[in-house]
Order: sequence, then structure tokens, then C-alpha cells
Amino acid sequence: MAKCDQGYLCEVCGEEVPNISQSDLYLRYIIGEISSRQLLSAPERHLRCNPTLTQFIVDPKFPEVKAEGAFSKAELDPVDVKTKEALVTRGWQRLQEVRSLGIPISDYPLEEFRKKE
Repeated sequence: MAKCDQGYLCEVCGEEVPNISQSDLYLRYIIGEISSRQLLSAPERHLRCNPTLTQFIVDPKFPEVKAEGAFSKAELDPVDVKTKEALVTRGWQRLQEVRSLGIPISDYPLEEFRKKE
């Protein structure tokens, strides 16, 4: 298969990220961590391959993730953890719905992160 015929490959495990609902890259875009321009050059990962971020998803539909070490949310300020959980959970929920909405990529981010580019 030609490289251009493949989906994005995860920089951690090397496997294809089959769609954006499993994409760390698009979750980071939705929550304002990267710009639309960076979608073309930022590394891709499966959500499961980035526990530092996905440990903050708190939703019954998403299996709990625990990060180890200094970046574990257990090691962080509880107020900051709650704020990050609220943001990342909303972002993940948005990520799960965008494909079915028929909207342009520029409208994927949460409202507070949408920019007119």
C-alpha cells in the first residue's frame, strides 16, 4: 500500500489510527491544544497511546486510563485536575460526534476554541 493510501500512523505503537474518534491528534485540536495548521504536521497517536492526556477523560463510555509517574493526575493539584477533566471530557464527547454532524473541520473545536482562520 502506498504511504498516501494509509491513514495516520500512531507515533507510539506504529499502527494505523483508523478514524478520528480514536485520534489523540483531533482531540488535541478540539480542545484547543493545536491549531488546524498543525493537523498536517503534529504527530498522531491513538487515544490509548497517550495516557497523559486521556487519563482526564471521565465518561462511562470511555475506559478509565491511568498515567504513571510525575504526569499522573494523582500527582497534580486537585483543582487543576477537575478543570482538565471537564475540558478533556467535553472534548472527547465532541470528538465522538463530529463525524456524524457533517460540519467542516474548522467547526470541530469546542466553541471557546473556534477561530476564524
